Amino acid sequence: MRQTILFDLDDTLIHCNKYFNVVIQQFVDTMLTWFAGHGLTEEAIKQKQLDLDLAGVEVHGFKAEQFPQSFIETYHYYCDTFGIRARTENERWLSQLGHSVYAHSIEPYPNMEPTLQSLTEQGHELFLYTGGDATIQMRKVEEAGLNRYFGERIFVALHKTREFMETLIHTQDFERSRTWMIGNSVRTDVMPALESGIHAIYIPAQLEWKYNVVDITATPKGAFFTLPSLAEVPKIISDYTGQRAVNL
Repeated sequence: MRQTILFDLDDTLIHCNKYFNVVIQQFVDTMLTWFAGHGLTEEAIKQKQLDLDLAGVEVHGFKAEQFPQSFIETYHYYCDTFGIRARTENERWLSQLGHSVYAHSIEPYPNMEPTLQSLTEQGHELFLYTGGDATIQMRKVEEAGLNRYFGERIFVALHKTREFMETLIHTQDFERSRTWMIGNSVRTDVMPALESGIHAIYIPAQLEWKYNVVDITATPKGAFFTLPSLAEVPKIISDYTGQRAVNL
């Protein structure tokens, strides 16, 4: 039974969050140097940056500018808090630091290649459905060599929501009973899939961003699995579709 399978990209097929964590730590170290003597802590800086980043994502989605802007806004917040004049050169440095996260080399998740190859050989149609800046995400696709599995079946959204999922289902004429969403984000992968009545496979990320962590409140209309790794995806889908075929 040929299936339509949508994959998320970041922290599903390739590593992402760990690079953001490295840059955030560099930001924190810089802030502790600039505000030495004011009693500012690493935990306070990280929490403020996270709060501002999440607030920005809610409004602007996954724009590339959002992450660097959260650094600048955090810097401004503590400048105001301690009565210090913000320096233009510091703002430029923070912007460069924030943007540096998008320049890292691609590191595939374990079993990315054999999983995609196996699903392709089984005759399924693979789609990539990811959030972010289209230019940045397409660079990752090219560098990871994912075109050979997805071709032109790649969709990049600033906001990965149920509404966008529904639009995708309708415009691509997906049959819900044969469509799967696979990803690490409960908020942007699992919940939109379950709310839209398609199958979902949740693969928790090795390092998760707080934005992705929400309660699962939708009742699955089809299959819903939580798996520890990509390696288990082909068998789970094969077993599920095989069992359905027997029951028909």
